[in-house]
Amino acid sequence: MLSPYSLDRMFSDIECDQIIRLTQAREFSDAGLVRGRQNETIRVARITWLDEDGEGAWVFRRVMEVVRDVNRAHFGFALTEFAERAQVALYASDAGGHFDWHSDIGAGTFAQKRKLTLVSQLSDSSAYKGGRLEMNGNGQVKTADATRGSAILFPSFTLHRVTPVTLGQRYSLTTWVHGPDFT
Repeated sequence: MLSPYSLDRMFSDIECDQIIRLTQAREFSDAGLVRGRQNETIRVARITWLDEDGEGAWVFRRVMEVVRDVNRAHFGFALTEFAERAQVALYASDAGGHFDWHSDIGAGTFAQKRKLTLVSQLSDSSAYKGGRLEMNGNGQVKTADATRGSAILFPSFTLHRVTPVTLGQRYSLTTWVHGPDFT
């Protein structure tokens, strides 16, 4: 099993603030599952999307550089494209924000081609309680670094979850990289 790859500082505090500000000009919607299904026992979050051009272009450039370098050094997956926009998720305590155990590969048009998932922490960990990103790739639960600006890259088939946010709000950025089916 390929282990997740952690980056201490993918974005600075100022860059995290810039990403969050970019999303505040957009409309957030209730997060769904693959093919837009809703199931609040599995996921409660608000999401919006960043485009790869315009004001969010620098975010995509950074993501592409990081993915290219980490994939070459650590994963060695055949990757072909970023077929989906970057997702910014808001997990709020007053809504019971969470995302139960799941993998990012599914039956949807894009989900079936996901190879790598990148999640970056945008909120300062002192701004909320709970909301930990946990992974279970080999029967052992590991918690991702919650330091603001950190990121983790992992195979999209890895089981992971966001524990319930019990106080405050947690923002994160998620991007998926696509390629041919795993064989």
